[in-house]
Amino acid sequence: MDAKLPPAVNADDACQQSAFIARIRAQEERRLQAQAEGLPALRRLLPIARRDTGQSRVIAHFLLSLYNGNRFKMDLTDLRGLDQELFEDCLAVLRMDNTPQREVHCYFENGGAIWEKMASDWNVTDYRLQRIELQELKGAAR
Repeated sequence: MDAKLPPAVNADDACQQSAFIARIRAQEERRLQAQAEGLPALRRLLPIARRDTGQSRVIAHFLLSLYNGNRFKMDLTDLRGLDQELFEDCLAVLRMDNTPQREVHCYFENGGAIWEKMASDWNVTDYRLQRIELQELKGAAR
């Protein structure tokens, strides 16, 4: 009985595999760095979003859009009104959320309730509810 040997790996395949592994490692290092910078930034931003200032409103909208972008839309030009430190914290959270380990609200106990209260407190338009209401109006008009 002849045992089949695996095909020989040529040098080009080995180089491509090595480059692929290096890219994966670099990507994981960036993800870990984003997590290390983003989580403290998120913890700084949440209390600010719960205050009653113009910057707080922007941060609340930002966090809500990360929580559920289909429901809570944000005009990104609003970020221009933030102090530089708050803007940088928003970018750090956005980088972390680019490859999320978990949803932003899940870093906090009762995070879903906190984010929903934030939406209510700031009277942020819930576009999902708006679409449902519009569909109901269209259906009632028929």
